[in-house]
Amino acid sequence: MKDFLYHITKKYGDGNYDGDQFGGAAGHNGSGFPDGNAGNFMFATGIECSYPTIGNGTVRRDQLRECGHYERWKEDLNLVREMGLKVLRYGLPYYRIHEAPGKFNWEFADLAMAEIKRLGITPILDLMHFGVPDWLGNLQNPEFPIHFADYCRAVAERYPWVRYYTPVNEIYVTARISAKDGVWNEQLKTDQGFVTALKHCVAASIMGTQQIASIRNDCVIVQSESAEFIHELCAAPSAATRLENELRFLSLDLLYARAPSATVAMYLLDNGLTRQEYEWFMKGKPPGYQIMGNDYYGRNERIRLPDGSMHLSMDVLGWYQITKEYYDRYRMPVMHTETNVFEEADAPMWLWKQWINVLRIRKDGVPVLGFTWYSLIDQIDWDTQLGEQNGRVQACGLYTLDRKPRPVAQAYKDLLHEFGQITIVPYGEMLEMTDRPARLKTQV
Repeated sequence: MKDFLYHITKKYGDGNYDGDQFGGAAGHNGSGFPDGNAGNFMFATGIECSYPTIGNGTVRRDQLRECGHYERWKEDLNLVREMGLKVLRYGLPYYRIHEAPGKFNWEFADLAMAEIKRLGITPILDLMHFGVPDWLGNLQNPEFPIHFADYCRAVAERYPWVRYYTPVNEIYVTARISAKDGVWNEQLKTDQGFVTALKHCVAASIMGTQQIASIRNDCVIVQSESAEFIHELCAAPSAATRLENELRFLSLDLLYARAPSATVAMYLLDNGLTRQEYEWFMKGKPPGYQIMGNDYYGRNERIRLPDGSMHLSMDVLGWYQITKEYYDRYRMPVMHTETNVFEEADAPMWLWKQWINVLRIRKDGVPVLGFTWYSLIDQIDWDTQLGEQNGRVQACGLYTLDRKPRPVAQAYKDLLHEFGQITIVPYGEMLEMTDRPARLKTQV
């Protein structure tokens, strides 16, 4: 007697059965360059756009200028399309656009945004990247949040087709390097300066998001923040290190209305946060659809030896384990919003290692919406956090400053070709990104 397979193959063929192409054995495996489908995973790059001041406010470190983007913006945007990418983290130069209260210069922004729209690129619009206009002074200015909110509204009104925003990039890093490490902007080295800068940046992000949502009620806010950790190799870790490992959550605690620990709360109150300000932050999350972006460089993870010296650990825990801590704390959808290494030869494998982290955390049930190699073009002087004007090029881009591809560009294309059409989560075709206005304020 013939078995059932004999009868099936006799009637239907060798296995490519009618209908199987619709998610069955012959269905699509998610490979192929991104096609822009709303439910697909977002593969992105970014154009480095930092513009803090150094030298007590006398020198503006504008990476868009130093890396030639103002002259080669059209070429750069076409490189994004050449890579096969549909998503770009893009920062408009806030300090150049917002010339005075209520006064905006859109000359460069209009050119770049029109080209982004023409190319069919989805921008994640980065509205403040480490610096403010000269007329605002620095991050210690309590009027900064209201003026920034005006700017956010003006941007949303001028480009109503934009849905994705990062209002204030890396709030914790902005405040720490400006007011605790003494490198940028106000160049303070005090706890009170740090708390003041941080609370102003978080307030600016909240108020800016409110203004964006009033224009675009389905806005998606990708809050890019550094994924940090310090390993202290001592039998009894110090109170200072324990505090540092708690402070890394502080910007997101205030932004997402998650009460910090008693130790951090006392630190805040000791260093200038008032009870009234604290209660204001704890009222609830900002509007819109919120995504917790985690930036990870091996440089974010450090080791403190028994002698007190600090060293880079480069991937002891990695993006997956550190981000899982953040996810368990906030239960927010995640995006890997920045990564790179300075060494050209190491970049392709670093890219694949980061992607393994993304695949692993997805397998563990964490919703990850996207991945970003940052940046498109090489950067300058980030080995000193822009604190020194040495003109040293960091070979961390997909392309050189001459716009020639580095090996990591081909590696990224290979990754895109293999995974470019996967969905945000498994079976994500049933869970498309909605364009309805954001409504629910809690996750149950």
